[in-house]
Amino acid sequence: MDLDAFTLFERHINPGLAGLLRFTGLDRVESHAEGPYVWDTQGKRYLDFLGLYGTLNLGHRHPKVVEAVKRQLDRMPMSVRVLVSEPTARLAARLAEITPEGLEMVFFGNSGAEAVEAAIKLARAYTGKPGIVTTQGGFHGKTMGALSLTPKPEYQDPARPLLPGVKVVPYGDLKALEAAIDEDTAAVIVEPIQGEGGIRVPPEGYLRGVRELTREKGVLMIADEVQTGLGRTGRLFGVDWEGVSPDLMTLAKALGGGVMPIGACVGRREVFEVFKTNPLFHSSTFGGNPLAAAAALAAIQVTLEEDLPGRALEVGGYLMEGLKALKARHPHLIEEVRGRGLMLGVEFTDADIGALVVAELAERGVLTAFGLNNPKVVRLEPPLIIGKEHADEALAAFSEALMATERTLEGLLG
Repeated sequence: MDLDAFTLFERHINPGLAGLLRFTGLDRVESHAEGPYVWDTQGKRYLDFLGLYGTLNLGHRHPKVVEAVKRQLDRMPMSVRVLVSEPTARLAARLAEITPEGLEMVFFGNSGAEAVEAAIKLARAYTGKPGIVTTQGGFHGKTMGALSLTPKPEYQDPARPLLPGVKVVPYGDLKALEAAIDEDTAAVIVEPIQGEGGIRVPPEGYLRGVRELTREKGVLMIADEVQTGLGRTGRLFGVDWEGVSPDLMTLAKALGGGVMPIGACVGRREVFEVFKTNPLFHSSTFGGNPLAAAAALAAIQVTLEEDLPGRALEVGGYLMEGLKALKARHPHLIEEVRGRGLMLGVEFTDADIGALVVAELAERGVLTAFGLNNPKVVRLEPPLIIGKEHADEALAAFSEALMATERTLEGLLG
């Protein structure tokens, strides 16, 4: 018997996730995608307002990125690693040009978690100290080191023991951070805006405060820009809102242009000194491979040429006003609307209400999801290429979804 793809996924990959997808009405199989839209195998079209958790800044299959990858595929898809890859070297130089001042060196991996692993190792090697301070609600990945910095028991407990020397402080609290830094601290890791934590924007001046405090204490500042990077918040990088230059910055998601996976840890030259005496201190077989590097170079070019940060700011502001209007009409369902650029979160009064709204949105052809560290929050991270007409389409579906949720709740309550 030829089983459908969803059944195969449920049997052989993740039955728990399959159940969740079924509950939210997303037990469908994707077929193809273009720009901000995705189609399933039954022909239904969806407006993608999740954007692969901030990966699809350029939308699906941006032609310039696809073409760059096709050209590289015909030339040399993988590096032999004992010779230098030209696309990889050029990408490193380009990142040194566009990232905050002082960030000149790059380690390439394949994901955000790998970029964070590199940052942990570099911080420890440079300082000779083991400790890392992270934040409540922070999300930095699920590999062992990155998981140790992602303080959620549901993820951490089954995998313990984790990396020692990790301290957790409230996000946005500089006094708590100062108290946590001691003689064993190598670095502080922070997201400019917490993504999986529920699109939490820190108080104004927080990032500057972290930078000043880490500099004063002689520890490194790691900015996790995996989700905020490359225009999503309305600036090229989230730290640009406060003019901050960290010691290490992690990138991934949007860096591959929505076509290839790639992660990068960009840092100050002195922090990378370990590679001078120990060039194989940290490495990755596929990290920064020629195909991924070609995609990233094209993605950066498109992001700058089309001023996607500016578009994120404009369309994001328009979308924010529409969501706030919905909150005003449904105050018993929506607790808060927040975010910056096209990184927006809608916090519901209850996580189950949020799940119902996600399902109703999917029924109306709009894809969203809740925050992994805050299920009360439905986040909207659409491609930065969208226009106000796409925002209007999503807002209309959101309005209908909220009304349908109200009817469901009324029926449950009798």
